[in-house]
Amino acid sequence: MLALTQLLTRAAQINGEATATVFGERRQSWTELQERVARLAGGLQGLGLVTDDRVAILALNSDRYLECSFGIPWAGGITQPINTRLAPPEIVHWLGDSGARFLLLDRHFVEVLKGIRSELPDLETAIFLDDGDLPAGLQAYESLLAGADPVPDAGRRGEDLAQLMYTGGTTGRSKGVELSHRAIVSNVLQCLPGLNLDEDSRCLHAAPMFHAADNFFCMCATAVAATQVIVPGFEPVSTMTTIASERVNSALLVPTMINMLVNHPALDEHDLACLETVVYGASPMPEQVLRRAMSVLPKTEFVQAYGQTEAGPVLTMLPARDHVLDGPNAGRVRSAGRPIACVDLEIRDEHDRPLPPGEIGEICARGPNLMSGYRNLPEVTEETLRGGWLHTGDGAYMDERGYVFIVDRMKDVIVSGAENVYSAETENALYQHPAVAECAVIGIPHDTWGEQVHAVVRLKPDTSATADELIAHCHELIAGYKCPRSIDFRDEPLPLSGAGKILKRALRAPFWEGQSRKVH
Repeated sequence: MLALTQLLTRAAQINGEATATVFGERRQSWTELQERVARLAGGLQGLGLVTDDRVAILALNSDRYLECSFGIPWAGGITQPINTRLAPPEIVHWLGDSGARFLLLDRHFVEVLKGIRSELPDLETAIFLDDGDLPAGLQAYESLLAGADPVPDAGRRGEDLAQLMYTGGTTGRSKGVELSHRAIVSNVLQCLPGLNLDEDSRCLHAAPMFHAADNFFCMCATAVAATQVIVPGFEPVSTMTTIASERVNSALLVPTMINMLVNHPALDEHDLACLETVVYGASPMPEQVLRRAMSVLPKTEFVQAYGQTEAGPVLTMLPARDHVLDGPNAGRVRSAGRPIACVDLEIRDEHDRPLPPGEIGEICARGPNLMSGYRNLPEVTEETLRGGWLHTGDGAYMDERGYVFIVDRMKDVIVSGAENVYSAETENALYQHPAVAECAVIGIPHDTWGEQVHAVVRLKPDTSATADELIAHCHELIAGYKCPRSIDFRDEPLPLSGAGKILKRALRAPFWEGQSRKVH
């Protein structure tokens, strides 16, 4: 049966002396990584970890984060990554809901832990991932490994849980997604053929490793024993510098990051010709951003992966060959691709009936990569997985060739004057204006129309545009009822989740304050 730790064991077996991780000046081979993972597992067991204990990680990206991602299941535990952008009350909720007894954290979150530790009765041990002075009350990571003997793999596999990944909470209360060894490894095997990875690949981790997308990319890179180049987080200049200096040839980036990178004024100062493949996903990709990326990175192939945490996380992929802007297949670049192998995918109506090609409904899917359920939420689990199918909450249609075109989150549909407005379509129109750097379209209350289409826009430096100009621009591209009726301009970047998604909930909140319902 499938086991997450098998990926690491095989990598050490087939490419043991090759470089496994690069993090600043630190480098280690696959053999060294496996030995440290086994020591970490021994150290955790020595601290009292037992089978199915949840072990949380609250830290920026690092090589040690990857060690923990394998060391925890090697010890028999369940890895619980924590979003680094959470407020302290949200961290308390995640740790309280999971009942985690162990927490691994870096220096960026020591003060946060001090402020909330009294609210975490289940938390017994906190382990400091960084070097340097050891904060009071924490266990030193390197000392833990140095004082532990390596232990055999605990042998967890199949339906045993490997990870507890909480949803980002961009549209509501976070839920703990329980992912088995079967789900994670199945998804890796389903997607590897389309990712252009092998043991010569040098894979960049700039997207947050706590997120399902980069976690998936880590596991795929491990499956082929590729080198994993890790930076603490995404920043355009440092990311471009790392790509050039480490000759990175494969990266996973969310659309917001791609937008920031390809429109950065220092782009031409960095040699990114080594970058062969960029995998993107986790949020909609505006067509204009993709066109820009394909133009300024002509030697780079783009691959889209669509899914959600509950799907382990990928359901569909759009390969490089479909990223074309001209010819009969040009329209496919606006899709999320087709279902991956061994996934059944249907577009269904509100009565769970499959819809014919071209009609908009909810994406529903089943396959070996689906979650086991939501922690402590049996009724929500039953509803989401009713009939054995994952109900994604994403609105889309499918064409005759099986390409899926996502229009929006079903719950984010704006109903204005009895017409459904899918914000992704309006945002795509706004992004085609040369002055728009970033935008989000939301519904706000309106006494006549129920909801009014409203846009929040940040303009590019040294450009200008009025609300009337942008609205007129949209009228040239989409139906009038889909165009913004009002626009707010921001000087600062729009608020993002830790995974790089625009937090529409935060943008909506001021408009819906005092309303008993969040829709009209």
